[in-house]
Amino acid sequence: MTREQVSDRVLTVPNLVSFVRLAAIPVFWWLLLGADNVVAATVLFVVIAATDWIDGYLARRLNQVSRLGKALDPVADRLMIASAVIAGLIAEIVPSQVGIVLIAREVYMAAVTLFFFVRTRRTLDVRKLGKWATFLVYSSIGWFYIAAIPFLETVVTPLAWVAGVIGLLLYWITAFQYTSDALARVRELESTASREES
Repeated sequence: MTREQVSDRVLTVPNLVSFVRLAAIPVFWWLLLGADNVVAATVLFVVIAATDWIDGYLARRLNQVSRLGKALDPVADRLMIASAVIAGLIAEIVPSQVGIVLIAREVYMAAVTLFFFVRTRRTLDVRKLGKWATFLVYSSIGWFYIAAIPFLETVVTPLAWVAGVIGLLLYWITAFQYTSDALARVRELESTASREES
């Protein structure tokens, strides 16, 4: 399998999409907790979640894969999930059983990512299973928000729980896979550096 060409460009179409998704996050907070508009916040969250794949797709399609983009995409994902969960916990939309487990995973992955970056000055490659886990978690949180609309609660809540349990299980599995990836890559780079010095 050939490696994709990664550039140092900043101004690219996919990076613009990622920046727009990031800029929408404070708007989401204001809609939910400031304006107390659950429906509008839910719609915005669904739009951000539904566009998760667009920046990566455009980067590959337009041959605009960049180091910044590879870092921005997972950051946008994690910030949106964290925002939806924390704001949802405050607004009592997201159950604490789901929210706390999810936050613990995000804190753990933040530590792994920071460790890897400090040791290598690189970012971890996103795994396909991680994308599926993110999709399920997004879906679960989205369903919980939709369930906050009274007449939809009975139908949507079971879907939220099923997606949440499966998504969190996969989320933690990929967390340990990323940990393994990080440790293996650090050992590889340190071994290469050691051979070059000797």
